[in-house]
Amino acid sequence: MVLWYKVASASQYLAITGAGIADIKLEKKAWILPGQSCTVVDVSPVNYTFEVQAMSAEKLPFILPAVFTIGPRVDDHESLIRYARLISPHDKLSNHVKDLVQGVIEGETRVLAASMTMEEIFKGTKSFKQEVFEKVQIELNQFGLLIYNANVKQLVDVSGHEYFSYLGQKTQQEAANQAKVDVAEARMKGEIGAKQRDGETQKNAAKIDTETKVYATQRIGVGKKEEVKVRSEVKIYENQREAEVAEANAELAMKKAGWDRQAKMAELEADKAVAIREAELQMEVERKNAVRQTEKLKAECLSKAIVDYETKVQEANWELYKKQKIAEAALYEQEKEAEGRRALAEAAFFARQQQADGELYAKKKEAEGMLALAEAQGLYLRKLLESLGGNYAALRDYLLITNGSYSEMARINAEAVKGLQPKISVWTNGGEIIDRSQSSNGAMQELAGVYRMLPPLFETVQEQTGMLPPPWMGKLTNSSGN
Repeated sequence: MVLWYKVASASQYLAITGAGIADIKLEKKAWILPGQSCTVVDVSPVNYTFEVQAMSAEKLPFILPAVFTIGPRVDDHESLIRYARLISPHDKLSNHVKDLVQGVIEGETRVLAASMTMEEIFKGTKSFKQEVFEKVQIELNQFGLLIYNANVKQLVDVSGHEYFSYLGQKTQQEAANQAKVDVAEARMKGEIGAKQRDGETQKNAAKIDTETKVYATQRIGVGKKEEVKVRSEVKIYENQREAEVAEANAELAMKKAGWDRQAKMAELEADKAVAIREAELQMEVERKNAVRQTEKLKAECLSKAIVDYETKVQEANWELYKKQKIAEAALYEQEKEAEGRRALAEAAFFARQQQADGELYAKKKEAEGMLALAEAQGLYLRKLLESLGGNYAALRDYLLITNGSYSEMARINAEAVKGLQPKISVWTNGGEIIDRSQSSNGAMQELAGVYRMLPPLFETVQEQTGMLPPPWMGKLTNSSGN
């Protein structure tokens, strides 16, 4: 970080802007920090010479030569701020500032002159100038400028409009004529007065001579008295003057001694002030050298620190880069493994989904087949029931016979008694054994034997299964004959 220390001269200010400053800061001396800008503002006044052309209320043009001494208003901080902001970027002797001041002066002069007649302007020159200065000062306040001095010369005619010259000739002619009249009147009064004075002189001369003699005698006596008195007073006065002179000489000697002492003290103080100033300047030089050495050491140490810092930063960046690459490789492998596992999971999920879809499709088809079979069986049973006249018992017996339920029951019973030695009885109506070869009605006898065998068979089936034979095959009766 580089700092500058700037000091303004007696007629200058430092206008500082930039970092840490809201608007503009004016200082006589200050440190200039990085990010700040410093401009030297000269506040010494400048003379501006103008010839303002104006016109009176009678449309009579004239020229007003003027010299204005204008500068910043140093006793007002706000005015200095306005001057630093608006005027200081331009050279005070530049046409920009001169045109600005001239424009203000010409504008106010013309406005004021247009409201006054030429006679009023000429007779009231002092008040006219004062009002022009006040009007101009009001306008210059907004630029932070102050009229230190203003000198307006005599009004001058514009070429082709010789109002002032004609007015001067008129005044001169009137003055010459009046002078001639005054001379003639004075000559007349002089001659008459001379005659009157001669007569009065002669009459008064005799009277004066008489009175003079009396007066002379009186005055001689009085004169002698006065002469003695005057001599005494003169002697007293001379003594007093000598005493005053002696006192004055003594006082003068004392003052000379005091002046010599003050002069020697002033010379001594001047020598000491010079020595003190030399010491201050030497201290300032040494401080500047110390600051320079400090900045140099700071720069060297900072350069070395920057190099070490950049080296360590590069090493740290390299280590970080290697670790990042290793981490990126591991992350890449993990991402690939995760992608593989995700692909396998997706494949397994797809296979399971396809299998589930196949099973669902098979189930749906099986359900559809069963539904179709149930619908067909329902239609079949409905047709059978209609054929049997709505007899549910006959429908049941028919289904048992067609499905082989009785044969299956017989097989199951046979399996159940297999290996056993049951007692089997064969019943006949008469207990007779029929010989089919010897009887012509053998077939009917065999059928009759079957019918004789059915009751005990149905009874046995009922005992073992609880089922009754269908009505069309017969009806069992209990032992009591029911």
